Amino acid sequence: MYIHMLVSIPPKISVSSFVGYLKGKSGLMIFDRQANLKYRYGNRKFWCNGFYVDTVGRNKKVIEEYIRNQYKVI
Repeated sequence: MYIHMLVSIPPKISVSSFVGYLKGKSGLMIFDRQANLKYRYGNRKFWCNGFYVDTVGRNKKVIEEYIRNQYKVI
């Protein structure tokens, strides 16, 4: 499964620390809300180790539209 997000972070926060925080907190929230996943992922490691980041320039609106339409049923 892939998750696409368009976020803006201040320059004083590194991308890797932001993504690490986001993956850590969201993983804990998912395990708290979905108790059955604790048995499926016993080591409590929900996300994979890597991530992909890119910068957005003039095509921000195109990327926003892509994310919005990603899961629309045709």
